[in-house]
Amino acid sequence: MSASDPKLISGNANRPLAEAIARRMSLHRGMSVGLVDARVERFNDGEIFVEVYENVRGEDMFIIQSTSNPANDNLMELLIMADALRRSSAARITAVIPYFGYARQDRRTKARTPISAKLVANMLVGAGIERILTMDLHATQIQGFFDIPVDNLYAAPIFALDILHHFRGQMEDIMVISPDVGGVARARELAKRINAPLSIVDKRREKPGEVAEMTVIGDVTGKKCIIVDDICDTAGTLCKAAEVLMEHGAKEVHSYITHGVLSGPAIERVSNSVMKSLVITDSIEATEETRAAPNIRIVPTAPMFAQAILNTWSGTSVSSLFQDETLAPIYEGMYSRG
Repeated sequence: MSASDPKLISGNANRPLAEAIARRMSLHRGMSVGLVDARVERFNDGEIFVEVYENVRGEDMFIIQSTSNPANDNLMELLIMADALRRSSAARITAVIPYFGYARQDRRTKARTPISAKLVANMLVGAGIERILTMDLHATQIQGFFDIPVDNLYAAPIFALDILHHFRGQMEDIMVISPDVGGVARARELAKRINAPLSIVDKRREKPGEVAEMTVIGDVTGKKCIIVDDICDTAGTLCKAAEVLMEHGAKEVHSYITHGVLSGPAIERVSNSVMKSLVITDSIEATEETRAAPNIRIVPTAPMFAQAILNTWSGTSVSSLFQDETLAPIYEGMYSRG
């Protein structure tokens, strides 16, 4: 354990989450934990400038910054903050990146394309970041793009608590759905936790953002279907999958998606879809439009991130947070188990 307390600093990507993590850590530590006083601003020409107003020499620093839209601005903020801290003699710099942008570009699917996720990994390490704490990486092998420790948290345990709470007494009707063949492992993980069967919606995609035909593998008749995925971007796939499930006799369709990117027509699509609810986490700051949508609900990740930061700082296990016995008390008061 380092001599000093962990110190949190935040960029502009998701201030509410950073503040919630700080509040949560105050609760755990029994003392006030605030965000380090700093300014992260733009010059008139759009260049980013960072100034830290507190001494960070020898401190264990945690930068909380999702690389969500605008991805390039938020990524540059993260890199420049890391550089400022490194040059100010911080003992260790951990990047807490709830939503890791560019993760979808993790391999070369055709000729003359980049592997941007690897490039971003190199940039983060080059800026002096020594550990990464993230959640539901689009592809888990991205951890191998780094030669530094990467802790990849999962939303599945939180989602399991949420489902057991909200669908109490109806669990025998629940069926977990993977919206594509690639997401089966993620869906199976959740299905196992809530002891529910698993089906798959198979889709053929012609080009990004467009979905062609879909078929359902498994019998969803009379079931309350829960679609599980890591990213909901334009919500095209999601809304189409919900329609296909309803056509195949599902009673109702709900979705649990870790990162609500929700760009372009997503909110409108979700509001007008057959989906009864879309549950996302607060890994990306929700817009007013998202908060106002009648069938979108946001579950907090701050309790889990706060505990993961404390465990990293004190040198105890982070993977223990994937177990119900550990996670349920952290979310005490939010979910009751029946």
